[in-house]
Parts: sequence; C-alpha cells; structure tokens
Amino acid sequence: MTLAHRLRTQQRMRRAEGYLELGMPQHALDALDDITDAGTSSGRVDLLRGYALRALGRHVEAIYPLINAAETNPSDIHIWLALGWCYKRIQRIDLAIESLEHALEAAPDEALVHYNLSCYWSLAGNKARTLEYLARALELDPDYRDLIPNESDFDPFRNDSDFQSLVTSLEV
Repeated sequence: MTLAHRLRTQQRMRRAEGYLELGMPQHALDALDDITDAGTSSGRVDLLRGYALRALGRHVEAIYPLINAAETNPSDIHIWLALGWCYKRIQRIDLAIESLEHALEAAPDEALVHYNLSCYWSLAGNKARTLEYLARALELDPDYRDLIPNESDFDPFRNDSDFQSLVTSLEV
C-alpha cells in the first residue's frame, strides 16, 4: 500500500469516527465503505463498522465486524460490551454473557462489566449469578445502585427477598 493510500484510509477512518461521535452512523458506514484495503487498519475498520451498525439497530450485522475487532484487540472491553449489547437485543443472552466474560478476563475490576453481567444473568434466570455480579459491581462502584430501580433487566428478581436485601443493604 502506498503512503498516499494509507493516508486516505486513515482520513476515512477519522471521518467515520467523527460521524459516530456526532451520532451519524450511516455517514460513518459510508465513509468506511470507501476503504478498500484489508491492511493493518482492518481491526479498527471492523470496530467502527460494528459500532455504526449497532447504532443503526442492525444488531445481527454488527456482530461479525465486532467479533473480528475483538479478535484483533481482545483486551478492549468496549468491544466485548458492544458484542454483549448486540447479542442481548437478538435474544442470545447466552452469547451476551460469554462476551462479557471475555471482558471480565481483560478487566476483572471494571464495575460496568460486573453490572452488565448481573443484568444478563438476571435475564437468564440465574439468581445466584445475578446477585454475585451485582454485589461485586456495587462494591466496585456504589453509584450503580442508582440504576437498579429503572433497570428492567432485574425485573425477574426485583421482588425476590435476596435481591431486595442486597439492594437495601447498600442504600445510604
């Protein structure tokens, strides 16, 4: 690849990033479609494509580029979170959990990962895992308790005495 071609590719990727920041995912996809090489930037292109497709609600289509991006950069928890988000929306909670377990390997003390895992385990109907991950999320960042009342993912256990005990024991 020539220097000029590499610079054009980088420019298009920056343009796509800018469109995503502005909430213009279709424009981001259009900018990415102009990238014709599968060079060293392909992991970044896949990531941006996955984010754009996710933002457009095209969850199934977003999965493949996000998987490619995760293979390129397995320590980026945001990719795993995005994958989990897409899997949840296509009713594949098992794969959402699996994605977040990869994120947990990369960042075992990230409260957001624990919180989302507790949500997904709740949707899967596993109370023990729900409480385990929720307790850890709240231990890492007590501010997550403010999200619980409006989090519909916890509806399966909202009236459960163990769930209520965990939530109320952490209230100030």
